[in-house]
Amino acid sequence: MADTQMKPVAALLLFLNFCMYVIVLGIGAWAMNRAIDYGFIIGPGFKLPAHFAPIYFPMGNAATGFFVTFAMLAGVVGVASAIAGLNHIRSWNASCLPSAASIAGVAWTFTLLAMGFACKEIELEIRNAHLRTMEAFLIILTVTQLVYIAAIHGGA
Repeated sequence: MADTQMKPVAALLLFLNFCMYVIVLGIGAWAMNRAIDYGFIIGPGFKLPAHFAPIYFPMGNAATGFFVTFAMLAGVVGVASAIAGLNHIRSWNASCLPSAASIAGVAWTFTLLAMGFACKEIELEIRNAHLRTMEAFLIILTVTQLVYIAAIHGGA
């Protein structure tokens, strides 16, 4: 790649996205653990509640289960994207661009999907500070991941 002006921009965005995806994974893991520990307990003498949902999170609203699930998927794919992107930044040539760009695109689409559930969760309003933080990170990540994809394509 002849144009190396975008390399520092792409490297900065890659580092920023990696850190934010790790934070999303941490908050998502906390929410998943809390849902498993304090969710519905169904025993032999209990009946299912009237509004039972298999994805139940006691700390949020009806969109929380889907939001946390897709946020964790986006986080895992985003971290994988950062690893592939690190290889691309290190070599910065056209041979490794397709792998870095494709996994970055997949991570962006998962992040966009999780952001949609975050918007729905914001609309439904009942949530705690951890979930608000994860919503904010995913909305910011949607933009920064797209700018990262543009930056690595700009260096081509």
